Amino acid sequence: MKKILITGGAGFLGSHLSKRMLEEGNEVTAMDNLFTGNKSNIYDLLADPKFSFILHDVTQPFWGQFDEIYNLACPASPIHYQKNPVETIRTSFLGIMNVLELALKTKAKVIHTSTSEIYGDPLEHPQNEKYWGNVNTIGIRSCYDEGKRCAETLCADYAREYGVDVRMLRIFNTYGPNMHPKDGRVISNFIMQALHNKDITIYGDGSQTRSFQYVEDLVNAIRLIMDYDKKELKKKLDDYGWDSDIPVFNVGNPDEFTIRELAEKVVKMIPDCTSKVSYENLPSDDPKRRRPDISMAKEILGWEPKIKLDQGLVNTIEYFSKFK
Repeated sequence: MKKILITGGAGFLGSHLSKRMLEEGNEVTAMDNLFTGNKSNIYDLLADPKFSFILHDVTQPFWGQFDEIYNLACPASPIHYQKNPVETIRTSFLGIMNVLELALKTKAKVIHTSTSEIYGDPLEHPQNEKYWGNVNTIGIRSCYDEGKRCAETLCADYAREYGVDVRMLRIFNTYGPNMHPKDGRVISNFIMQALHNKDITIYGDGSQTRSFQYVEDLVNAIRLIMDYDKKELKKKLDDYGWDSDIPVFNVGNPDEFTIRELAEKVVKMIPDCTSKVSYENLPSDDPKRRRPDISMAKEILGWEPKIKLDQGLVNTIEYFSKFK
């Protein structure tokens, strides 16, 4: 049995990871300040004697003896991270610094969840881990994009200077049960609008693309990355041709859909939906294309997503139906 800390543990992803870690027989501590997380996501876990919840802001130092730390704490949807941009970048930077300081003192292994947003509005397609990105440092999305980029730098420097065992994954659009119904992400927006027969709002002409990954596939990738022996992982990365000592993996679904295609799918999957599509101006710095190159994850981890968009949408629509 391992002792696990999950920052952002009451959030969308954190709640799923907490459940998986408990199912594997571990002792799990979920830490969250509930800015975007919700205790309802973990109500069914609270009765488990191996699970505990700590109400705490990751930007403030904390202590505990853990074998593994999963850093998931940060608002991840534009509505939430743009609502309080200074707090977003503080969470990205100070949060991972506090995690790394704890790991340095206790020899804990760390997973840091980065994001495809570090690639910005990419000039290369699809995006692989060696691409440095095309990011506006002073735009309305920069608090999140640059916060995550800076967090990656901090992880790399703690690994190089202090030997902290940290692995990073860049998460592409992920969806599933426990998403906040008003988080402003495209799948939650479309489903909630369709359930209430409101216009489906598309920003721009709908030709921009995204790749949608179901949360169960993401959790599988996180577990594979963490469970790798450090020396074996380094050898695999060297053999692959990865020119850094820091493990970084794209984790996403390479199936690419236009936003218009997604809207059509959602409407068709909800019985009696009468929603029409409406178009509004594209927000500043919104990426035009987004699709991960997951070649490294496939070869080194033996991982690729299994759940197709239609299957994942059925589960997600069922979850959101309770908010109708």
